[in-house]
Parts: sequence; C-alpha cells; structure tokens
Amino acid sequence: MNTWANGPDIPYKNPKIAIEQRVEDLLGRMTLEEKVEQLNMKSLESLEFDEKGKVTEASLEKLFGGRGIGCLESPFIEHEKIATYSEAADRYLREHTRLGIPAIQIAECLHGHMALGATIFPQSIGLGSTWNPGLIKEMAGVIAQEALLAGVDQALSPLFDIARDPRYGRVEECYGEDPFLVKEMGVAFVKGLQGEPEQSAEGIAPGKLAAMGKHFVAYSKPESGINIAPALVGERELREDHLYPFEAAVKEANIYSIMPGYHEIDGVPIHANKWLLKDILRDEWGFNGYIFSDYEAIGMMDYLHHTADGPKETGYQAITAGVDVEAPGAYGYKHLIELVQEGRLSESVIDESVRRVLTVKFKMGLFDRPFKVKKGDRQRIHTPESVDLARRVAEESIVLLQNNNHVLPLDKSKLKSVAVIGPNADKIQFGDYSPTKNNDYGVTVLQGLKDYLKEEVEVNYALGCGITSLFTDSIAAAVDVAKNSDAVILVLGGTSQTLSGIGWGDPNSKELATCGEGYDRNELDFPGVQPQLLDAIAVTGKPIVLVMINGRPLTIGDEADKVDAVVEAWYPGEKGGEAVARVLFGEVNPSGRLSMTFPPTTGHIPLYAAQKPSARGYYKRPGTPEKPGRDYVFSQPKPLYCFGYGLSYTTFEYKNVSIDNTSLKEGSTINVSCEVSNVGNYDGAEVVQLYVRDVVSSVTTPVKALKAFKKIYLKRGETQKVSLQIAKDDLMIWNKQMQRVLEPGDFEIYIGSSVEDIRLRGCFTL
Repeated sequence: MNTWANGPDIPYKNPKIAIEQRVEDLLGRMTLEEKVEQLNMKSLESLEFDEKGKVTEASLEKLFGGRGIGCLESPFIEHEKIATYSEAADRYLREHTRLGIPAIQIAECLHGHMALGATIFPQSIGLGSTWNPGLIKEMAGVIAQEALLAGVDQALSPLFDIARDPRYGRVEECYGEDPFLVKEMGVAFVKGLQGEPEQSAEGIAPGKLAAMGKHFVAYSKPESGINIAPALVGERELREDHLYPFEAAVKEANIYSIMPGYHEIDGVPIHANKWLLKDILRDEWGFNGYIFSDYEAIGMMDYLHHTADGPKETGYQAITAGVDVEAPGAYGYKHLIELVQEGRLSESVIDESVRRVLTVKFKMGLFDRPFKVKKGDRQRIHTPESVDLARRVAEESIVLLQNNNHVLPLDKSKLKSVAVIGPNADKIQFGDYSPTKNNDYGVTVLQGLKDYLKEEVEVNYALGCGITSLFTDSIAAAVDVAKNSDAVILVLGGTSQTLSGIGWGDPNSKELATCGEGYDRNELDFPGVQPQLLDAIAVTGKPIVLVMINGRPLTIGDEADKVDAVVEAWYPGEKGGEAVARVLFGEVNPSGRLSMTFPPTTGHIPLYAAQKPSARGYYKRPGTPEKPGRDYVFSQPKPLYCFGYGLSYTTFEYKNVSIDNTSLKEGSTINVSCEVSNVGNYDGAEVVQLYVRDVVSSVTTPVKALKAFKKIYLKRGETQKVSLQIAKDDLMIWNKQMQRVLEPGDFEIYIGSSVEDIRLRGCFTL
C-alpha cells in the first residue's frame, strides 16, 4: 500500500499547486526502477473475472505485482467489460503501488472506440470524403465520450498520413492524399477529442480524451506500396507535404502525443531518428507532449531493420532519439536500467521522458479523477443520437462517381422489383481497426434497402460470388435474379482484417483480407471473380448501379463502362446500408467528394492532384493501343476520377469571384469570395474548392494546390455567397536554402467543384 505518500502535505497529491511542481516533486521521490516503469506499457487483456463478475485480485497481482506502469492497453472486448477492468486496474495502481501513480489507458479510436457495443462510424477514407471538418469534430466528440465511459484516457488516433499510393493497404485509415485536406480533417478530429487548444494547453477537460497523431512521418509513402517499406522522400517534399499536417496538429490543436512510424527514411528507422523526433518535432515546433512507440517498432530495429545489435541497443537508440514510451511490452526498454548502471545512458535522459509522461498524466487529470463505473453508463454509449450521427456521416461520405442518363436517384414508384447482388451486399464491412465484422452490429446494403423499400418494391437477393474466392458456381443464379428484376444494385468491393495491428492481431483469423494494415496489393481491380460476375450481369441489359464497399481507390474503368451508375461507399460504418439506400433512392443527395485520386491502372501510380509542372509529361501526345504516342505510349497520364470529384443530383452554378486584401499584413488573410447557386431540381450540398498556383517560384510548386474549401448546403433555387481565406502560411515555400519564405510575385487562383472542374479563375500579386 502507498500509505507513506497519502498525506495531505504531499505536493504531487495536491491539485491546487502547479503541474510542474507536482511533477518535480513526484519525480524526486521515484527510484530508477519506478521511473522506467513509466516508460512501458501492459495490456489489460490478461485480467480475469470471478463468478460474481468482479476482477480477481489474483489476476491484478499477476499483471502488476505491486509495480506501477506508464500506459495500459484496452482489450478488444465488450465496452462494459473494459470499464470493469479499467476500474479495477485504476484502483490497484492507486492503492497497491508505492506511489499510487495511475496509468494512461490507451485504445484504438480510429472511427469509433474499438469496443463491442460502441458506435462504429465510417472508416477514415470515408471521413475524408465528407470534406466536412465540423462533422468530423462532432463525431470525435462522441468517440471521446464513449471511450471515456470505458476508462480510456487516450486515443491511438488520428492519422495525419498523406495517402498517395492506393496499393498500400493502410490508405483506408487515412483521410486522403492532400496535405491541406488531411490537416483540416485531422485537426478537427483532435479538437473533437481533446477540446479546443486553449483548454487542452491547461489540461484535458472532463468529457474529453487525449489524442495521438500518427504515423510520424511519411509512413504512407512506402516503396512499392508495401507496408513498412522505406519511404523514398527528400527533405523538401517531407516538409511541404508530410510534416505539414503534423505541424498543424502540434501548433493548432495541441496534440498530446505522437507515434513514429515503423519505416525508415534515408536509411534511419524513425524510432532512432533524432533529427525528426527532437530537432524538428520538439525544437522547431515546440511539441511538449510525449512520444509513444508503434507496437514492436523498437524491436524492429533489431530483427527487421538490422540497425541495432540486440534488444539493449534498440532501447538505447530509441530513448536517446526521443521515444518516451515503448509499446506494447519491454523489448528494448527492459534494458534501460542496465544501460544506466553501465554508465552508457545518463539517468537524466530517463528523467526527461518520465517528466513528459507524468506531465501528461497530470494534465489529463488522472491523479485527481479516479475512474469509477457509474450506474447508467451503459445507456450513455451507442445512443440513438450517436447512431444517427453515424448515419449522417456515412451519407456525407458516399461519392457518386457516375450517373449515366440520370439513372439515379431510383424511383421506387416505377419499380416492381430490384435485384441486390454481390459479395458485399449482405456482409458488414467496417474496415480495419474495428471490433467485429458481424452483421449483428450494423446494417448491410441488403438490409438497408429492405428496410427502406418495405413492401413497396420486391427485393431479390443473390450472392453471385465471394470476395476473393475463385468459384463461379453462383454467378448463374445471380444472372437469373437480375433477369427477373427491374433494376440491379451490384455491391462489390473488398474486405479488411479485423484486429490486424502489428503486435496484437489475431494469428488464428481465417479472414482473407484485401485491404488494411499489412494487406497491400500489386493490382487494384476487383479481387476474385467479381469482374466475371459484373460481366455476366451486364449482359442482361438491366439498369445496373454499382455500389463499391472497399477501403482504397480501384481501377474500375472497364467496369464503369458496363454499368449505368457507380457509387463509392467506402466502409460506411454501422448505418452504412441505410445510408446507401437513402442515397440511391434520393432521400439524400450525395455530397461526398473523392479525397484520393482514382488511377486508370496501377501503372499510373503515383497519381495525385498536387503534382508538379513536369509530372504529367512533356510531349503531350498520349497514345492508345491503336495509335501509340508518348506520355504514355498506350495511355494518357490522367486520372480515372480526380481528387475532389463527386457528382450530385442537382446542378451548381458559380459566378462573381472577387479577391480582397492582397497586401497580407501580419495576421491578415487574402479573402476570396464567389456566389454559388443551386440551379437544379434537388436540394443538395456542394464542396467549393480553392486551388492556388505560384506562377514563378525559386523551387517547383504544384500546378494546383488546395488551400481552402467549404461545404455548403443549398436548397434548390438558393444562392449563397461563399468566402474562403488564404493565409500567409498557405503561400510560403521551402526555398533552396531550406528556409520557409513568402516569395513575392503572381499567384493564380482556381475555384471549382474538383481539381479538374474549375469554374472561376482569378489572380493576385504580392
């Protein structure tokens, strides 16, 4: 018991004195062993219940053994069980360790708290496609509330990775390809979790959750699209694109923690990269949170990267580079005491990391707010309001890619029957970092259509084929169903592993994942025999709406030519089926816009909007198989569907652009405005996008770089003035001396509905 440290005069126990004083007092009382405990992590998954549903003292003793710990991992089980574990562990650490230091409990919260019973929102690639930071902030607030009720203190979210290679399986966890979009969405998510930075700078308020930004940095640009492969990136690109959203997370959102990636840059694993973790993150940006290792990443310097000769060396490299906490266990950090005793590592290095961890714990309020399960907590998760929000987010994430002859929205008054066919029609797909893939936890497309159509339209279902299997026996039956229906909704796509993170995935899983962590692809077509199913259905001549449930852009040019409409639904969360039905039948006008470019073929990768002037070729004579050319010999370097693209059931008209305040005095912004009118027949939402080109610069800059956007809602016939701001920082570049400067000169602006659908142009001079 920690009786000696329980007196009222113990400074670190006193919430009325400054956090810095509390930290220094506590640090001065700690042994070296107790300090190192704060730099490690354990999992609650080994705890056990007795016959009365209480956590056994024996399992608590086995897990902790009277020792403290820095962080605890939430297990991937039912929400209420996690809460019970959390309360027992928190009580044990306070009452049965010498100093009573509580732990930071951490959980995956990528698109919902990863616990059975919590609300499951659309996967991140879908969240990015909403282009609605306010909605994402609202969602993150709900995630925080639900996770807190399970005893969680910090989320392993969000990602600030720039996703430009759809072969890479983790693009589904990213908001998109563009640094500005990723920054806006990620900062909104952090503020939704943590609260506004003015508050979180003082401490995490009750009802809020600390955030963790990952994966620092350029992890999402792996060689050949393979997870953990080296990131081939120079310093200027690193700063312009990949560091940019992380810097905003630190400076604009006051994020509490950063997780380095598994990868290497220029031969140095990130977990040993002092230049990134100290020189840039801490010294340049002033980050004062703590750095949390990715799972098993420190050990990888030994057995994967081979830059360390054994576990002890990995611990030395990571702690001296600036990594504060090792997860999930102590591969390298179990040798920290030995390194200090040998004289190789100064105890002051340990003190610095412990100081950061303790500071965060005090700012989270962990010492002053013991976790208690309260009566009625279960009724506060997965509420009707939260579930309704999951549906609204899903609706805004859905992107209409093709709508030939206005086949959508479907009119149920003109349909007697509809065929619903495909391997994802009656299968829940939540995406990676989800607690389940069981249909009981969500609404499939088939169920959503049945619920929406009720008895008004007959719904005929056929599986057609599997996602990855090569069996074609079911295709004939699906064709018969299509022939006997008025229209076909064909639901194809992929699937992601559940609980697939490195270091904690289920090794016995039988799932055949096609996307997610460690599930990278060399081709981007529909897997298995899904293309054959589509070909067979297309021959029937029925109107076909292709609905894609997947986690990455696919090369669907040939398939799109064979169907009437294409809808990208991504992994749309627990209310995805309902959202899809409401979009298909016009209850909701689709407003999602692509946050990643769709390439025509894998050979076009990388293909993204913010490319440099020379990126799309010099000769401008693209070829075809029938008439070879150059750039490319048999193709052209254009996207299948460009960044920012998405159709609507209505039509928007842009006019009257104006540009004000081009002097850019300190603290001011350039104001760009225009009028947008809904001149179509449906109410709807438009994403107004503003791109900038620096006409002449000392280093190359993108032909069009996204610098502002706004999602607006217009009733039919309504006109709205839209104001967009360009800040000084948005126009600065990293010059030849690697200095961030604003160069005078001419700038062109482009306003439109996508990077290629530009409606208005203007220019200004600085």
